Amino acid sequence: MPRPTTAQIAYGSVTVVFSALAMLLLSRTASGAGVAVIAVAALGLGLLVALTVPAPAPEETPAATPAPERVPAQRAVLADSVREPAGP
Repeated sequence: MPRPTTAQIAYGSVTVVFSALAMLLLSRTASGAGVAVIAVAALGLGLLVALTVPAPAPEETPAATPAPERVPAQRAVLADSVREPAGP
């Protein structure tokens, strides 16, 4: 599995903090079990957000991409353009 990018880590972390804070304020829970449930839910939501942030596409190396095939007509056009004189 590839390493997470900086954006994925940032979005996931921000989601955990703000969702936990919002759920704690909205639920007004005071018990340890309630806080634990909210913490697990916030971590799960942060993980979900971090994994759904689109990762950049892997860069293609020039060696990995094949050279385009030239058809005979293209070769003739290229050969004609090379043979023309450069000017006076």
